[in-house]
Amino acid sequence: MRSICLTLPTNRHCPDTITALGEEAAYAAAHFDIDVHLLVLDSCPPEDHAAHAEALRGLPPHPRITAHHLDEAAQRDFLERVTARSGSAKPELLLDLMLPDGVSYGACTNRAFLIAAALGCESVHRRDSDSRYQSADGRTVFPVHHELRSLGRPAADAVPGVTESDLVDGLLERRVAMVGSSFVGELSVDIARIRDADPGVYHDVVSLWAPEDWTPEQKRDLVEESFAGAGAEPFTADHSLLTVVDPMRVDMCNIAFHGETVSERVPLPPARDTIGSDYFLIHLVHDARLPGVLHNRNIVNYYTGERRTGPGFLAYQTRFAKFLLSMLYFHFVYDRMAEAGDTLLDEHGRARPAAVAALARESTGLDTAENVRRLDALDSAYRRLGGAYADFADLLAGRRERLLDEARGDMADFALLTEAWQGLVAAAKATPPVRPPVAPR
Repeated sequence: MRSICLTLPTNRHCPDTITALGEEAAYAAAHFDIDVHLLVLDSCPPEDHAAHAEALRGLPPHPRITAHHLDEAAQRDFLERVTARSGSAKPELLLDLMLPDGVSYGACTNRAFLIAAALGCESVHRRDSDSRYQSADGRTVFPVHHELRSLGRPAADAVPGVTESDLVDGLLERRVAMVGSSFVGELSVDIARIRDADPGVYHDVVSLWAPEDWTPEQKRDLVEESFAGAGAEPFTADHSLLTVVDPMRVDMCNIAFHGETVSERVPLPPARDTIGSDYFLIHLVHDARLPGVLHNRNIVNYYTGERRTGPGFLAYQTRFAKFLLSMLYFHFVYDRMAEAGDTLLDEHGRARPAAVAALARESTGLDTAENVRRLDALDSAYRRLGGAYADFADLLAGRRERLLDEARGDMADFALLTEAWQGLVAAAKATPPVRPPVAPR
């Protein structure tokens, strides 16, 4: 019987989300012949950790569902053993990239990938703590329904389980590497207040994540669809498309990857304090022309209060600024991956880590003048907004050189981690997590 990992990385209070995740695990076990490892990676302070533990203990017992609740100490213990066993000459650096001092959207998911490998799971299904499920006709619509119908199967075998397919014949023998959907509700990036205050500034800021040489029309189109997910239309009936999935149509709060094809081959960029750093594999799957399924069981996105407090606001805006700076490097890599196409895969249809690492390393030689201009434009836009945004512009001005260096260094770190990734995965498969599973009451 195959095993899957349904995972929730969190650094915020979310016992209700954990209870809902348990309900999704129960749905998966009831409708599919699988074992479910429900994995909560908890970076919260003790009081919130205790509430999460209580939520996990309150889940109804099921013989094919095992809950795992790992705080950062337990995660570090596991990672120390994995990095030491990996054969890398730089285990301490790898440990720092896997569990950094600071927020890293890529690193928390990379930890889930390695722990899933240690648990013998074939796939990883990720959710977020600031989202919830939709319901229709009195039932909750869980994304795992579509994920388990197709993920890991040859695309030709997945055709009967989807609404429609637009895959060309040459791709039907490849495995379905990714199944995903998006979200409804608030913007995925907390910048709606900029849009409401000044649509012109909003356009200028959001367009900074486009390649610099795009036309004004291309940038305008990007701004219109950026961070909006699937809009506001609620779920009414299922629809699924077997396709090469457009990266703009899926979100990391509602995604599943096949391990052997993708997530055990290439990690996510471990950049610190950079939103969007966990979206890389979505682009890799697309550019390598790996089959995926796009469905419409969109998750509801909402904002938590801490990002709008004083310190939370500054931290979040820093992550957004670093996202904009990262695009100099990611656009280079995405363009080269699109050119590489099928050569990103090995003879078994799996992602080639060496090809990805080489492109990431090559990108670190780019001229940073474009990023200097990005910072100039961001500074001007935020000063036009005034208030807290002008205060943030002052903070940004004092950190310009550091931010430019960090953006380049993040890509160098990604190249290094990608080169070491298969060794880490192999070590993880020989290193069970140290904590016993959570026993229900």
